[in-house]
Amino acid sequence: MARRPAAPSLVRRLVLLAAVWSTGVLLASAVLLGLLFEQAALRRFDQGLADLTDSLAAAALPEPAGGIRVRDPGDPRTRRVYSGRYWQVSGTGPGGRPGVLARSRSLWDTELALPADLAGTLNARPSGTLSYEAPGPGDQRLRVRATRLVLPGAAGPVLVLAAEDRRPVDAEIRRFFAATAAVFVLLALGLIGAVVVQVRLGLRPLFALSQEIADLRSGRADQLGGAYPSELTPLADQLNALVRHNRESLERQRAHVGNLAHALKTPLAVLSAAAGSESDKGALADLVTQQAGVMQTQVDHHLRRARAAARLPGAGAVTPVAEVLDDLARTLMRLHREADVRIDWEAPEDLAFLGERQDLLEICGNLLENACKWGRGRITVRGAASGSDRLILEIDDNGPGLDPGQRRDALARGGRLDESAPGSGLGLSIVSDLVRAYGGDLDLEDSPMGGLRVRLDLPRSAD
Repeated sequence: MARRPAAPSLVRRLVLLAAVWSTGVLLASAVLLGLLFEQAALRRFDQGLADLTDSLAAAALPEPAGGIRVRDPGDPRTRRVYSGRYWQVSGTGPGGRPGVLARSRSLWDTELALPADLAGTLNARPSGTLSYEAPGPGDQRLRVRATRLVLPGAAGPVLVLAAEDRRPVDAEIRRFFAATAAVFVLLALGLIGAVVVQVRLGLRPLFALSQEIADLRSGRADQLGGAYPSELTPLADQLNALVRHNRESLERQRAHVGNLAHALKTPLAVLSAAAGSESDKGALADLVTQQAGVMQTQVDHHLRRARAAARLPGAGAVTPVAEVLDDLARTLMRLHREADVRIDWEAPEDLAFLGERQDLLEICGNLLENACKWGRGRITVRGAASGSDRLILEIDDNGPGLDPGQRRDALARGGRLDESAPGSGLGLSIVSDLVRAYGGDLDLEDSPMGGLRVRLDLPRSAD
């Protein structure tokens, strides 16, 4: 029986979607927050350099000889060699090239590097300032702020530069990024955990409803009785109404079947009795008797089909397989005692057919009766679970068996392989109809015992 492939888990899809979404949003937020922190840190850094350049501009005095004298701005770090904080005042020297007019003691014998055409760049800026990166003493990474000033009495414009090693700021930014990443990872894990809990709690009533439906279908319950949220209560009520409707329809169908059986039984009995009386013996009486028997057989067959079609498979009916096989084996071995028939069966005690006992008796009884009739006295039956909700029954005999063409004829309605044998030929057809009504399969195969193997695939109650 073909099965629809299972759809991906809704819980997994929701959790995966929430994980991807929350991780993406939090990652973008963490990066944005880190960039904002970096910009804020650099602005504070540049503001400190701007304060130093303003102090230097106020302390710079031109000298008559064309030089510049700069009073100490009072920052002790500029007096320690290679301390990481520096200043420098440059002007136009011989040949129009910039030259150092004054510098901090912390620079010692080095100079701050100047970008190409720094003077032109500063002239093009309304503020007359520029921040840039430059290498410093001892592999320091300097951030330099350059300001163009025109001092009264000076030979030309001067460049005031303040610089500071930015590695401590970069380390602080990295620490902030690491701390922010850790916090946002914890936040993402918390959000994912909250989504998992929310989805699990939100879908728990649906899981409970699914389990109750499974119990209803397997016969462990006759209706849905759980307490559900107001959103699911109408669904549970409608399912209970559907179950009641199906049960009532089943009872009505059974009543109609019984009424029809009783309505036809008496007229057929009267016809048979009348045709078989001594005074009415003759060709017509024999014909009536024969056709009345055929009619009775056909009525029985179609009534069984109607009963099977009206039944809802698995709706509250569970039949232990071992009990049915034991009863049938005992009965048939007594009936066929003269033929020395032996029926060996094997089935787990917990193996249960998801259907009514009468139907399993009908299925197995017809098959075992055929095996007793056509076999040579040895029959084996094996029952086993297959998958989570199916069972397999295999009935083997040591008879002559059937070739492929005979197997097709045997399953045909009314098909008979031996016209001299009693019966209507409807046994396997009835079995096939019942098996299909339960969504099962019936196959005829070669038996290892040399005869015929009948293999049944039926629904199983998985308690």
